[in-house]
Amino acid sequence: MLWKGRRQSENVEDERGQGGGFGGGGLGRGGGFRIPIGGATGGGGLSGIIILVVLFFALRACGIDPMAILAGGDGSVPGGGGQISQTEPKSNDEMKQFVSTVLAETEDVWSGIFQAEGLKYEEPTMVLFSGQTRSACGFASAASGPFYCPGDRKVYIDLAFYDQLDRQFGASGDFAQAYVLAHEVGHHVQNLTGILPKFNQMRQQMGEAQANQMSTRVELQADCFAGIWGHFTAQKGLLEQGDLEEALNAAQQIGDDTLQRKTQGYVVPESFNHGTSAQRVTWFNRGFQSGKLADCDTFNNPV
Repeated sequence: MLWKGRRQSENVEDERGQGGGFGGGGLGRGGGFRIPIGGATGGGGLSGIIILVVLFFALRACGIDPMAILAGGDGSVPGGGGQISQTEPKSNDEMKQFVSTVLAETEDVWSGIFQAEGLKYEEPTMVLFSGQTRSACGFASAASGPFYCPGDRKVYIDLAFYDQLDRQFGASGDFAQAYVLAHEVGHHVQNLTGILPKFNQMRQQMGEAQANQMSTRVELQADCFAGIWGHFTAQKGLLEQGDLEEALNAAQQIGDDTLQRKTQGYVVPESFNHGTSAQRVTWFNRGFQSGKLADCDTFNNPV
């Protein structure tokens, strides 16, 4: 990915080297979201994008009045349960520059999409941490993987995770790393449009199996949104040969079935809550190929 020399986002909080003393979070399975302490928060003023996104993506499936969805939602990527470095110096290192540039690129893409609907995109903040961190969604450890918290509208990531993504999951390359971040930003888009808060509300009345099925659709949509970002990034001429393959391989490696096979030697389909490898590849690629929000309707189409 041709990222060097491009704008870096200012929406970055570097908390590395401040970790310690917090309880660990659960193992994420390939990109997701966390529920904020005290329930959903935020929202408002996004009726146009709600009609565009929620009506297409959730209305028929959930019986939702899209004009009424103005609350806040939830975020994590695969962790491995393994130990990740607890300390890392705070500095303007190359990896920080890279993720700051990727975040800036997501800001540009989603600002343009929202602007086309006459709306202003509310940019998320990215928090870099080492070891453990505290968010509005509670405590989390590096083993949880990257996650999005709708309670404070922030994406959290321990950059040492990218080493784990390469060594433990076999997903190397800068565009694979960019896909992970773009997936979490996809959850932010879902939060702004009311999809996450509605899911959190519905989940309280669901059994575990049904909640897992709905969670899978939420996660696959975030994959598709990441693909949309990739589509416009490719249009800018920023992708190099092999970049798309890197992202698709990452999606393959962090599917629920692949992760379970690696970690426990067998799969339990009813426990899937992020999607199989094939599903994750399909939905990222769908967004990448079309660049259209309407093609990310995971709620009303077979997944």
